[in-house]
Amino acid sequence: MSLPSPANLARLYFTAQAVAGAAWWVCVLTMPLVRTATLGSLHPGLVALLDIPLFVVASALAAVLPGRAVRIPSAIATVWTVLVTGLLAIYATVTGEAGWGVVLMAGASAGSVMALSLSTLGRIPTEWIIAGPFAFRVARSHRSPAAHLAVTLVQITVFWGIFLGVIPVILAMLEQRWGLAVTLPIAVPVTGAVLFVLASIPGLWSAVTFNLRGDGTPLPSAMPSRLVIAGPYRFIRNPMAVSGILQGVAVGLMLSSWLVVVYAIIGSLVWNYAVRPWEEADLLARFGDDYRRYRDRVRCWVPRLDAGRGPL
Repeated sequence: MSLPSPANLARLYFTAQAVAGAAWWVCVLTMPLVRTATLGSLHPGLVALLDIPLFVVASALAAVLPGRAVRIPSAIATVWTVLVTGLLAIYATVTGEAGWGVVLMAGASAGSVMALSLSTLGRIPTEWIIAGPFAFRVARSHRSPAAHLAVTLVQITVFWGIFLGVIPVILAMLEQRWGLAVTLPIAVPVTGAVLFVLASIPGLWSAVTFNLRGDGTPLPSAMPSRLVIAGPYRFIRNPMAVSGILQGVAVGLMLSSWLVVVYAIIGSLVWNYAVRPWEEADLLARFGDDYRRYRDRVRCWVPRLDAGRGPL
């Protein structure tokens, strides 16, 4: 069975969004708990004056209008959704109210942006992720392994500090401020700390293997010049990605923050569906049949248990 076309996928999404938006407004107007959780003290009537036509109706039109006529309502629904998400996040941060509204609208914003891309471009332009400093480039060949190792240590410090430090702490603080936090037993952060240590091992091992065996670093702009199938890469194709995802989950557990765990899961989806295809295409272009054989032998997410049996 063939998948729906990009345009039809966009229509399906906007259909679901229109139905969900209408159902949400029914709940807001009839259930005080939903109204308080998603709008706080905002007057629902005033919000409805703009949200129903710009979100619900625009999404419905984006689902049913023919051809290029969907572009205007798709754009209206998307811009409005993103704008509301930002304004609601500010409101929730200032007042401590409507936290669930921010979460729901953030999901709707992501979905609307992707649906708009599908309806206007026919695809989701993931290539921007590997642009600029993240563009794939081979490391300078004249550098020694020690120099690559020094660069890698800087990379690890910066990336861990931002993606496993600053961002999770901000998310955990917002989770508290928005009234979304849940109380977890002390065993949860302890488990997170243990998981973080264990998850860091394959990531660090991979980085050192890149330095010593690949003549490069983990950074896309200084990639190894040789195909690396040693070390943890004998067991799994992307040990650093697996390590990073588990580290993110571990940080969420340490902070007792379900929002940080969701952040880690979203990161895994972005990497798998947006980054990995480009990375594997680059490896295939540079290493040809050697990479193809390696890819066919070693899985991406599930480690192989017979890594010590014969060459890859």
